[in-house]
Amino acid sequence: MTGAARLTLATPTGPLTVTERDGAIRGIVWTDEGATGNTPLLRRAAEQIDAYFAGELRAFDLPLAPNGTEFHLTVWRALCRIPYGETRTYGELATEVGAIARAVGTACGANPIPVVIPCHRILAAGGRTGGFSGGRGVETKFKLLGLEGAVLAL
Repeated sequence: MTGAARLTLATPTGPLTVTERDGAIRGIVWTDEGATGNTPLLRRAAEQIDAYFAGELRAFDLPLAPNGTEFHLTVWRALCRIPYGETRTYGELATEVGAIARAVGTACGANPIPVVIPCHRILAAGGRTGGFSGGRGVETKFKLLGLEGAVLAL
């Protein structure tokens, strides 16, 4: 990303690289891409992500600018309204945004700012885990939901 700054953090789910551009968080990926800047926003994001993993933060307060279609943005805004420690199914979120569950799943998979935009809080029908495209997949999803104390169906 041209003109972007990034910072990599060590987390219990592996290294997370946070990317900022034009004063907003643009992406988070599970990889060590190294640092290319040390901006105030990246420091603030690092503090909040560290606090989240320490169980001390339940809601992020960061300017976000995810790149996606209008439908993706609608789904991602809906994801941000799901409280810490709670889950929804793809179908429930689909009803909320006026779509089908498969489209919601596609939008979740395209989420460029996982953890902060909490796509890990979306489950398959019946409360089953469903998929997860970040980190180590479903293993990472379980860790994030466990951190939040979410109850999962077995």
